Amino acid sequence: MGVVNGTAQAPVERVPKQDRSRATRQRLLEAAVACLAERGWAGSTVSVVAEHAGVSRGAAQHHFPTREDLFTAAVEYVAEERSTALRALFPEGATDRRAVVAALVDLYTGPLFRAALHLWVAASNEAQLRTRVTELEGRVGRETHRIAVELLNADETRPGVRETVQGFLDMSRGLGLANLLTDDTPRRTGVVTQWSHILDTALGP
Repeated sequence: MGVVNGTAQAPVERVPKQDRSRATRQRLLEAAVACLAERGWAGSTVSVVAEHAGVSRGAAQHHFPTREDLFTAAVEYVAEERSTALRALFPEGATDRRAVVAALVDLYTGPLFRAALHLWVAASNEAQLRTRVTELEGRVGRETHRIAVELLNADETRPGVRETVQGFLDMSRGLGLANLLTDDTPRRTGVVTQWSHILDTALGP
């Protein structure tokens, strides 16, 4: 504790530079996800994201030199958040298959999926972005499938089981798309119930 003009001053708490840098990067990624979900690709420039994150454009470009770098990192962040959220729902393992089906479907109906979707659309028209997003989504898809198999207690050595799980995930993505324009909750609830029955039949107890 120092003394200034006879008055005791509390020591200034300094945040290590590395921690500040990590916090800035995190704010930029969260802001990029929010901007993609709210404004789409066309409205999500580096400047807009930087302003949303409360940092300068220069600081944003220090962490992510190009727009593609920023939004590819943002979708990777989205994927990690989705996986973390799913695992957190069943920390002790899953026993209720319908609850697992509902949780997996929910992954495709929130802002994280909406943000990823905007990037997919942009990647379909941007050759430089397409390669990076395709590679990333391949990895995300394999991870999501692996988690689904584990939570659904599916034995993929049995004929047709792998295709059934993949079909369920494809259906979940379709429900996410349907939910973009209107609240599709009532119909989605019925579909979740029916797919739970289908999976019980296909996967066994």
